[in-house]
Amino acid sequence: MQFTLAAEDLLKIGMAVLCGGLLGIERQYKNKTAGFRTIILITLGSALFTIVAQKAGLGVNINVITGIGFIGAGVVFKDNIGVSGLTTASVIWVAAAVGMLVGAGNFEIALVSTIVTLLVLVLFSLLERYIDKVHHDKFYTVVFADETFDNLLKLEKSIEKHHLRSIRRQISKHNGCLQAALMVTGHKKFIVKLDEELLEMENVQSF
Repeated sequence: MQFTLAAEDLLKIGMAVLCGGLLGIERQYKNKTAGFRTIILITLGSALFTIVAQKAGLGVNINVITGIGFIGAGVVFKDNIGVSGLTTASVIWVAAAVGMLVGAGNFEIALVSTIVTLLVLVLFSLLERYIDKVHHDKFYTVVFADETFDNLLKLEKSIEKHHLRSIRRQISKHNGCLQAALMVTGHKKFIVKLDEELLEMENVQSF
C-alpha cells in the first residue's frame, strides 16, 4: 500500500516535532533519562503511526499505547532509597498522546495539552519541592557501637528534640552491635541538623 505525502501531513510532522521539543526541553534541562531528542522522536513516531493508520482507514492505532508502555517502563528504576523515573515515564505517555492528537489533526488540543503539561512540570515542581522541604522523609539504618538498647532511646529523644517524628521499622543485633531502621519525618532543615548530630555521636558507627 502506497501513500502520498500531503501538505497537511507535513504540518502534522512539524507540529509533532514542536510539541515534542517543548516537552523534551524541560526533561533535558533537568537531566532526565528521556531528554530532548527522545521525547521528540516519541511524539513524532506516535503522529506518524496515527497518520498511517488513518490513511489505511484504521482510525487510530491503539498499538502505539502498548509500545509506549514498554518505553516508559524502561526509564523507571527502583533502589533501596525509592523509585525514580516515574515523572519521565508519565511525560513519555503524554508525549505519545500528543503525537496521536497531532496525527489525527487535533492541533489545538495537542498544543493546549503540551502547554498544560509544561505548566504541571514547572509550577507543580516548585510546589513539590516546598512540600518536600516542610515535610521531608528520610530512612535511617543506624548501627550503634554496642548492643545497649539505651542508645536507641537516646537517639529517639534527640529526634524529638529536633521537632521530628520517627517510626521504628526494624531492630536487630549483628556482631554485638544494635541496628535500628528508622523512618524520620519533619522539616528538612531539622533533618540536616540531626545528621550533623549523628556524625558527632561516638556511640554511632554508621547511619
